[in-house]
Amino acid sequence: MSFKFIQEVISPKELKKAYPMPERDVLRKKERDRQIKDVITGASDKFLVIIGPCSADNEDSVCDYVSRLAKVQSKVEDKLILIPRIYTNKPRTTGEGYKGIVHQPNPEKEPDLQEGIIAMRKMHLRAIAETGLTAADEMLYPENWPYVEDILSYVAVGARSVEDQQHRLTISGMDVPAGMKNPTSGDFSVMLNSVVAAQASHTFLYRQWEVETSGNPLAHTVLRGAMNKHGQSITNYHYEDLMRLVNMYQERDLQNPAIIVDSNHANSNKNYKEQPRIIKEVLHSRKISSDIANYVKGVMIESYIEGGSQKINEHIYGKSITDPCLGWEESEKLIYTIADNV
Repeated sequence: MSFKFIQEVISPKELKKAYPMPERDVLRKKERDRQIKDVITGASDKFLVIIGPCSADNEDSVCDYVSRLAKVQSKVEDKLILIPRIYTNKPRTTGEGYKGIVHQPNPEKEPDLQEGIIAMRKMHLRAIAETGLTAADEMLYPENWPYVEDILSYVAVGARSVEDQQHRLTISGMDVPAGMKNPTSGDFSVMLNSVVAAQASHTFLYRQWEVETSGNPLAHTVLRGAMNKHGQSITNYHYEDLMRLVNMYQERDLQNPAIIVDSNHANSNKNYKEQPRIIKEVLHSRKISSDIANYVKGVMIESYIEGGSQKINEHIYGKSITDPCLGWEESEKLIYTIADNV
């Protein structure tokens, strides 16, 4: 039992030098960051829609998807800010299966972390260059953040990572919004504790350095449903759930209290076709409660070009090889429905 050291991978500094962000895109990201931050802080009443594939497995189809999203963004820009999901790391409950493009740039070949890190950055850069939309990614591995810190406009911390101290402390050093999901147990207190930790300043060991962070005032909560002791899904997007979280927020001294509702995962019991219905209910709750309207700042949707999912060796363009996603036609229609109801 031991570690086998395969190769020393490229450093963040070397990667950024090899694949820099053009100045035009630096300015576009700065403006996008400002707009998204204004939603989280309440300076803007626009609504966030974090939408895209479960996992970003193919550069061409992902950038095709983001290009479609950009065309819709121009039509709803007075109401919505669309943030494409370009999730390059995929958590696996048992450790088996496709772990994302960072692990396997080619899902049918052996892992290659060196090429995977390069593929991750290239895909994000291409999406920005072609569409002007900066993306969200999941922070599965805290040490990967320096590779994309100049690119991402939103970071999500998953249900299995949110209780981990290194994730919380790393988020405290970021300057973009970070969504802290409720843990698989569904405990709201654990989720709020993660926000408290992420908003505070910390000193800790990070990538061979002793570092001090300033705290991230844009850290907030994400409701994604939970699992009970029998492995059954428990939803937490209903009016009562939202009000409970609002009340718990009001009992704590947190900056920029905000809630995002994830319409898939345990909230839909991974039935991707339920996402439009769930989002419509959340929008209705915002209409009948000013508190919910003030706190719920956006939604998350798993969506791709083709609906459903496929096995890795099926090669259907734009179809998820991990969790099933809503197809493009349904997704576009849902975006317009959201814009009409916020």
